[in-house]
Amino acid sequence: MNTATKLSGFALGLAAMFGGAFGIGHLTGPVAPAAETSHDTTDTDHGAGAAGHGDTGATDAAHLPGGLLVSERGYTFQPVAAPTGEFAFRITGPDGRPVTRYEVAHDKRMHLIVARRDLSGFRHVHPDLADDGTWRVASPLAGPGVWRAFADFTPTGGAALTLGVDVTVPGALATRPLPAPATSATVDGYTVTLAGTPEPGRTSRLTLTVSRDGRPVTDLQPHLGAYGHLVALRQGDLAYLHVHPEGEPGDGRTPAGPAVTFAAEVPSAGAYRLYLDFRHGDTVHTAEFTVLAGDQTAPAPTAPATTTAPTPDAEHGTPGHGHS
Repeated sequence: MNTATKLSGFALGLAAMFGGAFGIGHLTGPVAPAAETSHDTTDTDHGAGAAGHGDTGATDAAHLPGGLLVSERGYTFQPVAAPTGEFAFRITGPDGRPVTRYEVAHDKRMHLIVARRDLSGFRHVHPDLADDGTWRVASPLAGPGVWRAFADFTPTGGAALTLGVDVTVPGALATRPLPAPATSATVDGYTVTLAGTPEPGRTSRLTLTVSRDGRPVTDLQPHLGAYGHLVALRQGDLAYLHVHPEGEPGDGRTPAGPAVTFAAEVPSAGAYRLYLDFRHGDTVHTAEFTVLAGDQTAPAPTAPATTTAPTPDAEHGTPGHGHS
């Protein structure tokens, strides 16, 4: 991905949830190996209301958004057993062996993003690579629920990929409704306002402006080579896009705030959750928004009802939790 990356590739008609049953244990317990999954297929049959692609045959991976496949172009995302409180995985290559060489993209060789299936939790972390090809990080799965884990990486000699698998943290939980669309979010004393609306079939500009105590923030700090990072997830299938703003720090033309602008191109209508990471005061903060692409007069969709008991708030479970 580069600064010209757009929010594109949301395939029409992907309204069903994707997600295999990758039960990998408690946040506070060992992680069991993931179920074996065939190559170049989407995760399917994720709980009630899940659906595949009908009788039309396998969907061409080249036309899918990122994160819907556990395997693509011979690369596979494989969670592995890990000690208590740790999340571990490998990326295996076309030869079936763990990949050990990666390109640096936005200052890191691996970006691991996790989000709860109801979009009520979100984390963006950077694991460490062991010599045997295993990536390890303190578990970002904050609380019970079904989480989608996205591995965003570029293998040496290959093209950038985003692979995704479902992981489950057992325990009492409840599916939470998607927050209503809003143009302002508060996080850690900062107010972030959103201007612009994604419109299917055309490129739209989304500008996020950061202020604190009523004053514009004009000294945003570079974070992973940019003044802001935007992850977009579509409600339902959790189609994933990780994009970056126009310009970059030190290019002589991009100011360090208060506004950070992204190009958004979504060819299909739907509800999306946006997560903006920005760095200020030596801390990364995350502002969250719900936006509707398409008919803006339609009511904001809500997540399916559940009969399970509620769960305590998890980190990033509500809009605006900073992380360092």
